[in-house]
Order: sequence, then C-alpha cells, then structure tokens
Amino acid sequence: MKILLSNDDGFLAPGLAVLAKKLKSIAHVTVVAPDRNRSGASNSLSLVNPLRVTTTENGFLSVNGTPTDCVHLALTGLLKELPEMVVSGINEGSNLSDDVLYSGTVAGAMEGRFLGVSSIAVSLAGPKCQHYEAAAEITQQLVLRLVHDPLPKHTILNVNVPDLPLDELRGIQVTRLGTRHIAEPTIKTVDPRGRRIYWIGQPGPEEDAGPGTDFYAVNSGYVSITPLHLDLTHYEVFEQLSGWVKALDIGQKSSG
Repeated sequence: MKILLSNDDGFLAPGLAVLAKKLKSIAHVTVVAPDRNRSGASNSLSLVNPLRVTTTENGFLSVNGTPTDCVHLALTGLLKELPEMVVSGINEGSNLSDDVLYSGTVAGAMEGRFLGVSSIAVSLAGPKCQHYEAAAEITQQLVLRLVHDPLPKHTILNVNVPDLPLDELRGIQVTRLGTRHIAEPTIKTVDPRGRRIYWIGQPGPEEDAGPGTDFYAVNSGYVSITPLHLDLTHYEVFEQLSGWVKALDIGQKSSG
C-alpha cells in the first residue's frame, strides 16, 4: 500500500514524524508537507505564486505552500505513482466542530478525496500535546480498516484523539460535529512603532457539546471519528428556494 502523508503544522512537526514512522510499518509512505506552520489555511490554493519542492534531511518533501497545495501537487504531477490513501496529521491540537471550516489538516484530507483518494484527517486534542504515539496507533488501525471497508465517495474521516496514553483511552465513538458560540472579539493593539494591528480572537466556547458530538466524545476520553461529506449542497431548502424563484421577476417577461 502507498500512503501520502501531509499536515498543516509543517514538515518539522512532531506529529508528522511519529505518524510517518508508524505508517511505514504497513505501507510505503511519502511525506509532502508545508515548509512552515500553515494552521488555519483551510482549502486555499496558491494560484499566483509558483510552488517549490525541497527534499529535507529526513527524506520528507517540503513545499512553500498550503496543505491543499501539498496534496494537490502530489496527486496531480509530483508523484510517479498515485497513493491508495491520503492521511493528514497528526495535528497539534484538536479540530472539532466549526474548526473543520478553517483547518488545514482537514483541508488536506478533503483535497485528497476531491482528487479521488480515500482520506483521513487526524488531530491530537490537548493544550500541550504529548501522546502522539497513541494517536498514531489509532490512525494505523483506522487506515487498515478503511482499506478493507472503504467509505462512500465524497466522504472523509475527521479523527480527534484525546491527548492520553493509549491504555487510558476509553474507546472510539462515531460522532457528529458539535457547535461553538461565535468567536471571541478581535484583539486590537499597536506595534512598537505605534501602528494599529489586530489579532484574531479565540474560537468561541462550546455550545452544542452534548452526547453524540465530537466535543462530548473527546471530553469524555473517547476517540471521536466524524464522517464528513464533501457535497455541501443543502437539499432540504430546495423547496423553499423554488418558491423564491417563482416569486422573483427575473426572466418572466421574456419567457412569456
């Protein structure tokens, strides 16, 4: 089996190294990762500036771009042979709830799935991440399971592992995304030269974090696995929008 491994914390991130070592026991692993931390890059692609690839001392391929750039480049021309799977992680910190909209880790997996390859995003949930080996073990088990029982098209797994030793994890729960309150206010300050600058505020606190959510699972010591569907169409509002269209005076005269 061939696996493409990427992340959004950069090619020097500890979670990337631990996961690469673990997955090499079951597959041929190629690492293509950003040259620096690109957390929060979401699904952005570099469309103006060229991408450059550097082979690092440990054999990883470093790219001066986003996680999506890394996966897109790898699958559309960089690699001679396409992998059977894309694994993005292990992220330093959780990607729960609304985080998936901003996460470069999740975006890397999404890009893999967009390009036809089964994909998993993995994050270690904790303020000071330590137990990457436990998350790597969980990831390996999920990879092997996914090989034998593939998920439907346009589906990825978003995996969040509590930052605990493997023997202290309580199990695995299949979850839905929780929700947060709105983000904390932007922090306004000045730089040393007196110019106004802004820091993006912290994510909002948990709002919907009850049983069944990714929040609840991780807070209870369980690994959370949330299936994400890449088709963002909200089919339930088709009927309502059809009513809008009938009421709008656009094209009515010409068609009459």
